[in-house]
Amino acid sequence: MPAQDLTQLFALDSLLDADEIAIRDTVRKFGQERLRPHIGDWFEKGALPARELAKELGALGALGMHLEGYGCPGTSATAYGLACLELEAVDSGIRSLVSVQGSLAMFSIHHWGSEEQKQEWLPRMAAGEAIGCFGLTEPDFGSNPAGMRTNAKRDGDDWVLNGTKMWITNGSIADVAVVWAQTDLEESPRGIRGFVVPTDTPGFSAPEITKKMSLRASVTSELVLDDVRLPASAMLPEAAGLRGPLTSLGEARFGIIFGAIGAARDCLETAVEYSQSRAVFDKPLAAYQITQTKIADMALEVGKGHLLAYHLGRLKDRGELRPEQVSTGKLNNVREAIAIARECRTILGANGITLEYPMIRHANNLESVLTYEGTSEVHQLTIGKALTGEGAFR
Repeated sequence: MPAQDLTQLFALDSLLDADEIAIRDTVRKFGQERLRPHIGDWFEKGALPARELAKELGALGALGMHLEGYGCPGTSATAYGLACLELEAVDSGIRSLVSVQGSLAMFSIHHWGSEEQKQEWLPRMAAGEAIGCFGLTEPDFGSNPAGMRTNAKRDGDDWVLNGTKMWITNGSIADVAVVWAQTDLEESPRGIRGFVVPTDTPGFSAPEITKKMSLRASVTSELVLDDVRLPASAMLPEAAGLRGPLTSLGEARFGIIFGAIGAARDCLETAVEYSQSRAVFDKPLAAYQITQTKIADMALEVGKGHLLAYHLGRLKDRGELRPEQVSTGKLNNVREAIAIARECRTILGANGITLEYPMIRHANNLESVLTYEGTSEVHQLTIGKALTGEGAFR
């Protein structure tokens, strides 16, 4: 029998329509031709030509692709997920660039912003001509964003922002930041509101975070707001309380459900190909039972991860996706992906720790993906609350 790929084993293409397959294949081709030849070097150097890539991704239609109007393509959620899958099959840092731009910064403006804010920023962001970031996490407040210390105080008709945000993708290259802050308004908890902050505003700075061992092909920064004065029109008018940032985070987590399984698929495909060409004791490594059991077990999890992602995509397209279902997808697919990256590394032996192959790079990246947009523990408790009716976060 000829060898089968994962798509044949699970008949995955039978679950997609022609437009979705075309979008997936277009993004896959871009990844193969434009990104893969350079990703090892970008990761090793800890440098990414993000502005250049943003314009190319904008021309591809990948930025804010699931949003309607303002230069956004308005694709299905499933199609967006497939694009995330193919981008993260190359590297989690590339998918993070797209996810933060489209699902966090652009979505926040699109969903919560004024018409003036949408007109000013979204067309340029969709084209990759302006880059956005999303400032929620703080040095002491990740899983508990309600405790954030960044504050916005009224001064006449203006708002003055002070505080610090941490682990912000795209921060030091962004043209605009969506920043969440405590106010003295009456909403609960503690009047959290979002602000659209042009990064050339006096008092705003974004020092880059370096010496990372994960997501090295991604720009990660701190945001520092020192008496940043904004007009009243800078506030996102439709977002009050934590509902605003948490809804945006749900959009980003959805992309991770697809993206993480793309990284796992890339590791598995590489391991299978390597095992077929690597001779051990005068026969291919793929011919040994232990290798085949590893491959079979991983193929099951990669296939199930695809099926889960596709199912959640269909729910989202119908407007039926619930937060606990997003948590289920992220928890499962990221957890399985990091285990698969590590197991595939064992098939390659010492070669698996080099950047000639993607395993160690994916494994390192997935350590971050496991934690950001909600830790595994937070998603476990979200699922637990949905099943028991009891909140156990505190």
